[in-house]
Amino acid sequence: MLQLKKPLAIIDLETTGINLGSDRIVEIAIVKVQTDGTRQIKRKLLNPEIPISAISRDLHGITNEMVKDAPTFKQVANEIKQFLDNCDLAGYNSNRFDIPLLAEEFLRVGLEFDFNNRRLVDVQKIFHMMEQRTLSAAYKFYCNKNLEGAHGAEVDAVATWEILQAQIEKYPQLGTSVDSIITCIGDDSIVDFARRMIMENGVEVFNFGKHKGRSVAEVLRAEPQYYDWMMKGDFPMHTKVKLTEIFNRTLLKKG
Repeated sequence: MLQLKKPLAIIDLETTGINLGSDRIVEIAIVKVQTDGTRQIKRKLLNPEIPISAISRDLHGITNEMVKDAPTFKQVANEIKQFLDNCDLAGYNSNRFDIPLLAEEFLRVGLEFDFNNRRLVDVQKIFHMMEQRTLSAAYKFYCNKNLEGAHGAEVDAVATWEILQAQIEKYPQLGTSVDSIITCIGDDSIVDFARRMIMENGVEVFNFGKHKGRSVAEVLRAEPQYYDWMMKGDFPMHTKVKLTEIFNRTLLKKG
């Protein structure tokens, strides 16, 4: 049984598409598991204020008509922030998609949400490390049940929690705490959620493009126009926030 030091919020999003910088949430479900094992569920349909792509609509079944009268993320952002207060976060492929996109939504409405002091448990990472399969297959493999209603946010979030519990039972090496899970599967040393920058030996380095592997601060000192290019480019807001933090720090050191 997973031993929690603080609540764990399992998040699943359905969205207009898969671009972290431009797509929006159309459905959010959060299963909050308290330290005593009790659960609370929050689910909301949201008006993304942009069209839902046909590919995404066919995947999750949510249409523009279904969300036209739903609240926007800005209208529910404080409620979601409060629900996630003092929680570690988990999900399926959440470190690469759900959490980065949620971060973008908070930044877009100007609401500060601190991800730095939260442990992030990506159940897909455990699964891929051990078995290499999809959410539906994971549910069948670990829970011996068929996932009915897959790609509904609440169904997927609840299934993810059940899978995590089953993984704790199946793999004793994971331990029974969030900290032990992170130690076992590895904690990605990322700077921004889109992984345009990562940490190597305690230094932020670019993880893409012509400067891949080079110190971000070193590049910004030598080519300050590279900062301008990224800030004007189609990069997620969280990437730009972190880049600006490094840029400002670099300027202070130069001064």
